[in-house]
Amino acid sequence: MSKTLRVLAGLALVGGLMVAVPKAYAEVEPGGWTAYSPSYTVQERGCGKVSDLTFRLTCSGSGGDQRAERRYATYTGGTRQFEGYFKITSMGGSRISLKQTFKTTGPFFLLAVERGGRLYAVHGGNTIAGGATVGTTVRVNTVHTVGKNHKTYINGSLKHTVSSPGGSFYDKFGSYRTASGRGPITVEWSNVRFWRK
Repeated sequence: MSKTLRVLAGLALVGGLMVAVPKAYAEVEPGGWTAYSPSYTVQERGCGKVSDLTFRLTCSGSGGDQRAERRYATYTGGTRQFEGYFKITSMGGSRISLKQTFKTTGPFFLLAVERGGRLYAVHGGNTIAGGATVGTTVRVNTVHTVGKNHKTYINGSLKHTVSSPGGSFYDKFGSYRTASGRGPITVEWSNVRFWRK
């Protein structure tokens, strides 16, 4: 083999190795993201039970504060991306919030599920996606630019955009009975990640 061919073969090998190395990037809206791990607290109220990334509401009542969630640290600016996968393993109730982007002064965006698998925005009731049935894994990404907008992606597709005010916000996920909802439900979350820019 000539020297030139050996050099080209070496470059091809190096190029192949570079392609094979996985990149650390956000699943949606790539470009300029930095991964980070915000602190969180566990919230269990009423019949809510948390075991690592499994969140249960064990009662079927339609009253009281029923929640099993992780509440992450507050942020006040920039753009934040959340990603997580959920699977509902049992659901006897309906209208349970799974993922929230909360404003410190009150609710901002709540993604909830009805029995039958419809995902919807609690404020306004707009359908976001279908297919969140028992046993199905669903990927959720939210991209929040404080003071501009909040976007929700389901399985990598943009499904919902709403304007965002300025202020202080935080992410929550798990299972939370909405005002019109009831349990029981068991939800397993996995591969939860955060980015900012």
